[in-house]
Amino acid sequence: MSSTLKSNANVKQAVPFFMVKDMDSSINFYVDGLGCSMMENWIDKGKIKWCWLTIDNAAIMLQEYEKKNNTGKEKVGEGVEIFFICEDALAIYRQLISNGIQASEPFVGNKMWVVQVKDPDGYKISFESFTDVAEETKYSELRK
Repeated sequence: MSSTLKSNANVKQAVPFFMVKDMDSSINFYVDGLGCSMMENWIDKGKIKWCWLTIDNAAIMLQEYEKKNNTGKEKVGEGVEIFFICEDALAIYRQLISNGIQASEPFVGNKMWVVQVKDPDGYKISFESFTDVAEETKYSELRK
């Protein structure tokens, strides 16, 4: 294996892939709630089975379990959290709340504002942005 770096990157991005129980519910959460755009999809018998969603420069893929193959034993969302690093996590928090999505109160952790939500399948989605605000500060403390 050569240690010489190539001038053109071959691998362009990593895209999380979530198996979901109800595609309609997930699309409602990601598109209507988080503000994602559907870039690609696969439709089978008039129903979206897979889709590629983007939000700014990030992406995520969703695919619905096949009912016949879903034993109900899958623990979707368990142990999985995706972090989207952004310019202004608080702006995303305000957007989520205005879209009726329940999000935890933003707080500062590791020098970043952290906004956390769970999708309908229990996947944890976090939005973070760098800040100079003191560690462990809660959003409500700034608004007093």
